[in-house]
Amino acid sequence: MFNIVLVNPQIPNNTGAIGRICINTQAKLHLISPFGFDIDEKAVRRAGLDYWKQLNPIVWENWESFYTHVSKTNSTLYFATTKRDRTHWDVRYKPDDFLIFGSETTGLPMSLIEAFESQTITIPMAKEGRSLNLAVATSIVLYEAIRQNFSAFEERM
Repeated sequence: MFNIVLVNPQIPNNTGAIGRICINTQAKLHLISPFGFDIDEKAVRRAGLDYWKQLNPIVWENWESFYTHVSKTNSTLYFATTKRDRTHWDVRYKPDDFLIFGSETTGLPMSLIEAFESQTITIPMAKEGRSLNLAVATSIVLYEAIRQNFSAFEERM
């Protein structure tokens, strides 16, 4: 259905929780190196519960190898960031799109945000808040994409 992409994830518990979300929504998880942890780390598996064995995430050596592959598809890439204004509600997602999130500590690199300016999205927050937890943000955007395509989602369940 949808593709979740984590660029340089740093916290194993978040990656495990996102893996669990992916299993429950039939989303594909892509992990782009480098990571702030060992992918086999116990915390990743614990957060993902027994789902982690079913997940089979696609691990990419770097952004370039990932982008070379996905640029050949008809899917749209959406880049979640706190540094832009278009909300995640203001786009029309389609199955097989890629929802891309940066690391917990730094977010997406500015080079990606600037290169894909028209494909950036943000989750509205109170001005007192800086950011959301990565697993929470991923869930919010993914479930909005599913809501917009619920009949396709229902057929796959």
